[in-house]
Amino acid sequence: MEWVLLSLLSAFSLATSDALAKRYLSGYATAELVLVRLVYPAALLLPVVAAQGLPELPTAFWGWLAVSLPLELLAMGLYVRALRDSPMSLSLPYLAFTPVFTVIVAWLLLDERVSSMGLAGIALVVCGTFLLHAGSGNSSAATLLGPLRAFRSEPGVRLMLGVALIYSVTTVTGKAAMHDVPSELFGALYFVLLGAFTLIVVSAVRPVSLRVLSRRPGVHLLIGFWFALMIVSHFLAIDLVQAAYMIAVKRSSILFAVLYGALLFGEREPGRRLVSAATMVVGMILIGADRAVA
Repeated sequence: MEWVLLSLLSAFSLATSDALAKRYLSGYATAELVLVRLVYPAALLLPVVAAQGLPELPTAFWGWLAVSLPLELLAMGLYVRALRDSPMSLSLPYLAFTPVFTVIVAWLLLDERVSSMGLAGIALVVCGTFLLHAGSGNSSAATLLGPLRAFRSEPGVRLMLGVALIYSVTTVTGKAAMHDVPSELFGALYFVLLGAFTLIVVSAVRPVSLRVLSRRPGVHLLIGFWFALMIVSHFLAIDLVQAAYMIAVKRSSILFAVLYGALLFGEREPGRRLVSAATMVVGMILIGADRAVA
């Protein structure tokens, strides 16, 4: 199925961009990392937007963007800090909580019921976190307390849970904004506007960080290329299948991240962490299937 291949390409591209950023940008400040991750892809996607032209955009579209863009910028700030300061194979799997938070928010605010399939998916995501930290102690109590200890001691875990929570909101706001723009244009336009918004905010808050845009253009363009490819393949896939299915498959980026962590950075216990990440991905697939059916 074409959408599966595109979703896997999006997952691989995201993990590759993450791995390159961790290897080559580890000494960068948070604002510099955000600029590289958002401005370079925006520049690469600008010709895509220019080639298609802008349709007439209603007021509602700009309203949704006014909510989404600050949240996206905050999420990216947390994301790059987690990536820089913590092992990939420990922090990135917590992105699996995005659909969990989405289901919880829908239940609390909209009274949407969760089926047995959705509950099974949530249970698998939670079980995956225990597996991720099962090696932190020999006793059953140590295993049960593993995620709590990681939350307290590993900054990347806290940061990535924050990212997952924000993404559970921007998934909804972005979907609402997408109603007013052709799907083949939306992804490129959204990230071009996000890149422009990032430039404005950083110029106002920390203008000295803008100097990073003129440094190491080869490395920055390579990272930006993989992130831009993630965006293009994401929205090509989402045009072919329900978003819940596509997002669930795309989160296989967690598996690629664990492999990169082992191969490039020598992160410990790759086998156990890979099993944990796979468990969480299966849980996300079940949640995605449940929401698609609903």
